[in-house]
Amino acid sequence: MSDARGLLLTPGAGGGADHRTLVDIETALTDRMPVRRHDFAYRRAGRRAPPRAENVVDELLEDLRKIAAELGVPPAGMFLGGRSFGGRVCSMAVAAGAPAAGLVLLSYPLHPPERPERLRSAHFGQITVPCLFISGTRDPFATPDELREHTSALAGPVTLRFIDGARHDPNTIAARRAVVEHVENWLDGLEG
Repeated sequence: MSDARGLLLTPGAGGGADHRTLVDIETALTDRMPVRRHDFAYRRAGRRAPPRAENVVDELLEDLRKIAAELGVPPAGMFLGGRSFGGRVCSMAVAAGAPAAGLVLLSYPLHPPERPERLRSAHFGQITVPCLFISGTRDPFATPDELREHTSALAGPVTLRFIDGARHDPNTIAARRAVVEHVENWLDGLEG
């Protein structure tokens, strides 16, 4: 079995694969592993509003096989993740059985803003791979305490990292640097 690793990064609902944070992660990891930033079909078709996350999972499962082959990485060697909606879709795909080395979930949308009762975590118990959650301390989609509580349902090891003062899109240079450092340090820990 190959020990090759790769990373597939997907964007949030209203953004594209050219999101600054995704570009920063790709740039930082380019000498370490192949990274692919990937737009979902609705975005490639020019639409801004996504379909329901459940409807994008099958698309991701199909795209993952192609992307892993293009990168020369076995699907089980791929880390999957992304921002908000993209990370959620990746987590749902892994819960549905997609092979993966781990999940990198940036600004995971645990619930809609001001709607904490509408949780998006029912699939967490089916996830057995290592998971990294990076979120701002002022993210209206998930407070640090909410993430601590609900990620305890994950069957795999969980690492939580918070960016002090950041909201849903940590858009300062310092916040984006912190995201990249958290991803690099997490990968170092998995390889160590």
